Amino acid sequence: MQPLIYEPGAIARIIFNRPEVLNAIDAATASAFLEACRAIAADEAVRVVVLRGAGRGFVAGGDLALFRSDPLSIPKALIQPLHDGLLLLTQLRAPVIASVHGAVAGAGMSLAAACDLVIASDDARFKLAYSSIGVSSDLGASWTLPRLVGLRHALQIALVDEPIDATTALRLGLVNYVVPGAELAARTDQLAARLAAAPPLALGEMKRLMRDSSERDFSSQLDAEREAFGRCCKSEDFGEAVSAFFEKRPGRYVGR
Repeated sequence: MQPLIYEPGAIARIIFNRPEVLNAIDAATASAFLEACRAIAADEAVRVVVLRGAGRGFVAGGDLALFRSDPLSIPKALIQPLHDGLLLLTQLRAPVIASVHGAVAGAGMSLAAACDLVIASDDARFKLAYSSIGVSSDLGASWTLPRLVGLRHALQIALVDEPIDATTALRLGLVNYVVPGAELAARTDQLAARLAAAPPLALGEMKRLMRDSSERDFSSQLDAEREAFGRCCKSEDFGEAVSAFFEKRPGRYVGR
């Protein structure tokens, strides 16, 4: 069985596929994740990326069998390829959606937090879990969580390490949507299709502006917005969007 399935397309999908261990990430999964992210980054036809897990949960964290058998290999064999792949996803112009259910723990919670949007089933349970096994976080959780929920809540999530249900995750800002479990796949597809039909250059510029905003002061952010707006105005998609608005029809965007 493949530990991870990559489905290419305008809506590209990465599926964690070790359901017997709640998709716990081992070295083979980490390597496959990086290869899938590289393939997505090289494919200009990708409009949206969806991450999900097979079986009863999204991702339950790192594979504790590796933690027990060869802990010194973890930074290089597990963390580095995950980090390299995740960085590629955050740099895409395409929005990245985490579609999560069941266990969303450890690396799974960190991964979801780093995505652009998160849609969760009402049975999703979040737990950072790193302190429970005596380690600090990876996959950017120490960067994303304070920005998503504020420093005080982020420290509570990391240090107290209590489980968080889907309703609380929505209230805190960890997820964007909570839906019934039976509707998760369909609602994810609807969200992905809506994003895939939008002007990809505009979405990419907006994504980058927001992700880079913490590195700039307000004046510099205004400059960056003006420059991004100007780039959009030069695109074919801008002309198509304006025409579609006045003609009261959906736009047909080509990404240039």
